[in-house]
Amino acid sequence: METPSSNRIHIGFFGRMNAGKSSLINAFTGQPVSIVNETAGTTTDVVRKPMEIHGIGACTLLDTAGFDDAGELGRQRTAAAEKAAAAADLAVVLFGNDDYEAEKQWIRQFRERRTPVIGVFSQMDVRSREKTFEAAAKLEEELHIPVCTVSSKTGEGLEELRRTMVEVMQGTKRRSVTAGLVKEGDVAVLVMPQDKQAPEGRLILPEVQTIRDLLDKDCIAVCTSVEKLPAVLAGLKKDPDIVITDSQAFKEVYPLVPESVKLTSFSILFAGLKGDIRYYAESAKAIARLNENSRVLIAECCTHAPMEEDIGRVKIPRLLRKKAGQNLQVDIKAGVDFPEDASDYDLIIQCGGCMFNRKYVMSRIESAKQANVPMTNYGIAIAYLNGILDHVTLPEEG
Repeated sequence: METPSSNRIHIGFFGRMNAGKSSLINAFTGQPVSIVNETAGTTTDVVRKPMEIHGIGACTLLDTAGFDDAGELGRQRTAAAEKAAAAADLAVVLFGNDDYEAEKQWIRQFRERRTPVIGVFSQMDVRSREKTFEAAAKLEEELHIPVCTVSSKTGEGLEELRRTMVEVMQGTKRRSVTAGLVKEGDVAVLVMPQDKQAPEGRLILPEVQTIRDLLDKDCIAVCTSVEKLPAVLAGLKKDPDIVITDSQAFKEVYPLVPESVKLTSFSILFAGLKGDIRYYAESAKAIARLNENSRVLIAECCTHAPMEEDIGRVKIPRLLRKKAGQNLQVDIKAGVDFPEDASDYDLIIQCGGCMFNRKYVMSRIESAKQANVPMTNYGIAIAYLNGILDHVTLPEEG
């Protein structure tokens, strides 16, 4: 239950109003997660339920509004369901009546995102069993997806649904924070400035996950501040194998690290963990083309009160304006507030994405690619602006 949402497999339940999504989630979890009512449109926003599924691990179930919801409020509900679809690692699409065209359209969209799909008839207790099994078999053949028949009321078929989820997700590869950068026994020095932005009494999530990743690989992790880095390097019997720093400290850390030692940052590690690292690196070159007439989007995944020297709202815009001109327009979007059409921008700079799962971050990258807008991330942008991107080590893809 303590696993961060961003590290969980997101399983979204999608379908028309009254298709039985909420009832199925309640039955699947054995808890009253979502309000169930015969009135159409009971689910108004995405309801999230963390749980552990044996064979998959830590998951978050997403209960969404019906995609046939109408009216202005209905459009807002559908928009929320579409954002949930962008974050779904696995989509469960529920079929209700005998008209399946809308469901097929959503399945096609999931296929375009390379999101695995399971079809479900969840109301087999309210219709002929023979017709339900017949319809399920027909859809399996037509859509080439597994289709389960379930009774949310009696629980029949729930175990089959769980097994199908496990089978579908077995091919999902778990990604590593330090992919390809370290091996057993390596010494990693982590430079972690504890400034005003650092949460009092604790470490930020990327630092915690990086330390855990290094320990899982039987590496030696040495943590220090920028000020103590020279003493740490001098105190080691030999040079470390890698130095991982906060991106904001690149300028101070880079001159201190021997040329033979790999240098990267927490933000760059998460660029590889959550996004398309090679696309980010290539897109950083667009910074050189920015001028005072350009427009840049800073895309943060988390929402927080701006700090005095906030990296996304203050430091990066300052570095960009120093290079491109003081009239450079920089817009800030936080949380899930990301433009549907990014074509108005000359560059998008995404944060590390530690608060969102990779599927959602990749959906942003795909939007940028479709709009032909270069997109990079905080750490890579800062390395480029400091003139050291070619000297920074990127994690391996996958």
